[in-house]
Amino acid sequence: MEISCLRQAANAQLALASSRSSLHQTSALQAARPAVRGLPSLVPRLRAAGAGCSNDGGCGADAAGLRFKFAGGRIARIGEPPLLRRRAPAAPRAGSDVGSTVDASGSHGVLHTAKELLHLALSLGSFLALDKYLKNVFLENAIRFPSALFGMLSLFVLLSTLSAINTDAADKVESFFSPAILFIQRWLPLFYVPSLVVVPLAVKGIPAAEGAKIGAILVGGWMGTLLVAGYTAVQVRKMVNTELLPAEPVAKAAPFTNTEIFSWTAIMLLSFGMAVRYPTALGPETTTTAPFLLAATVVGYLVGTSLPAAVKKVFHPIITCALTADLGAYALGMATGKGFEATLGGYLTKNSGSPGAGDMLMGFLGSVILSFAFSMYRQRKVIQRHAAEIITAVVVSSLFSLYSTAGLGRLLGILPSLTCAIIPRCVTVALALPIASLLEGNNPSLTAAAVVVTGLIGANFAQVVMDKFGLKDPIARGMATAASAHGLGTAALAGKEPEALPYCAIAYAITGIVSTLLCTLPPVRTSLLMLAGAA
Repeated sequence: MEISCLRQAANAQLALASSRSSLHQTSALQAARPAVRGLPSLVPRLRAAGAGCSNDGGCGADAAGLRFKFAGGRIARIGEPPLLRRRAPAAPRAGSDVGSTVDASGSHGVLHTAKELLHLALSLGSFLALDKYLKNVFLENAIRFPSALFGMLSLFVLLSTLSAINTDAADKVESFFSPAILFIQRWLPLFYVPSLVVVPLAVKGIPAAEGAKIGAILVGGWMGTLLVAGYTAVQVRKMVNTELLPAEPVAKAAPFTNTEIFSWTAIMLLSFGMAVRYPTALGPETTTTAPFLLAATVVGYLVGTSLPAAVKKVFHPIITCALTADLGAYALGMATGKGFEATLGGYLTKNSGSPGAGDMLMGFLGSVILSFAFSMYRQRKVIQRHAAEIITAVVVSSLFSLYSTAGLGRLLGILPSLTCAIIPRCVTVALALPIASLLEGNNPSLTAAAVVVTGLIGANFAQVVMDKFGLKDPIARGMATAASAHGLGTAALAGKEPEALPYCAIAYAITGIVSTLLCTLPPVRTSLLMLAGAA
């Protein structure tokens, strides 16, 4: 009983000493005062209980492993600074004092949020501005090399050089761009979706037999690339025998909240009403419908990410995202009388004068590529240490993926234009589209669909296949997964095998870079076109 009273009084006194001027803690102080007034009466009980008392009137007790000292009418834990000897702050008075405290806390929170939003706007705006500037320069000079890839390589070299000269300066640059990088990681699948959303329009002229052949290439090609990358990494590791050390952890983006889901749902409903009632409120109809189709796409992604893991194996967030956008286009087409195809045609206009929702999302693809520079910079020590395994596996698997796809397309009798569109099937969408353009595969929707389907196959079956074929080394597993199934495979492996994630992240970026560099070489590009039957 005495120990229980002691602990109650001690906790009350400690709460009094560490209180701050806030409404919540004020109520806690008021509740604690009766217990504090009873502290002097506990001294005889402590002495009677056999607690040791010193000459200065202090008494000690050990209650359930918590050691306290009572002295001068106050309690403190033994071995800790006597915080309670400081005068506790006066409790705020009801009315104006409490109100001013709450207002101050609220103002501080609002100011902090405003600073974070400003930081995000500046860093993301810098990415977008750099991407636009590079695009204009490359267009003016008729350079076919992807401008964003040049920017990414330049940023990586600059960061590495700056780090060698002044590490603090390089860290400050990285810190400045961190909000934009986390934003891109959080919303990354959205930027890949637009070409997938308009697939119903892109596949209208493709015969069913051709579609079946393409599906066979995607499945067989994925498995072949996975095994080639994995076994190449294993063989090189046996030769170099480099010790595996822990890699830098990869930061994870914050999960989505219910507030975000409700907010985007409200935007979707309101913008739907505006598009139906006032179809030219924002200018051209495609511009007016863009907010609704954008919100429908975002809501589909948010809902998809909240599904159980077992469901997401079948309905990946990218799939739910695309389906929701298509259903939204269908509903809007029926409500306005324009029809599904006409409404969906406004989703991706490729017209800067009247951009659709898809154009807005795809406008971030250049920034996605630029952000790879920081991913590579963070993992530069891993790249240096395991350069032999990483570079060899990526180059070999990239060559195999490109040439095997072109050869199988020719062997199965697929139209050359369709074969060229699916050649970059193992490369992230942000770089697959420029590669397909270099190879004259003028069907970006088919390219995006091939990339997404390949990623979904890898996300669901990569671990099973690697286990079956005895690929156990973390580097080999990470390299094989990312080289064959890019970002979707990487995300699937991250949750179960975090030790392989850094190598996935590296291979994910470098595979796209190497594949693009290879396709910009005239001999490689010409040989691929000849093999596919397009030249």
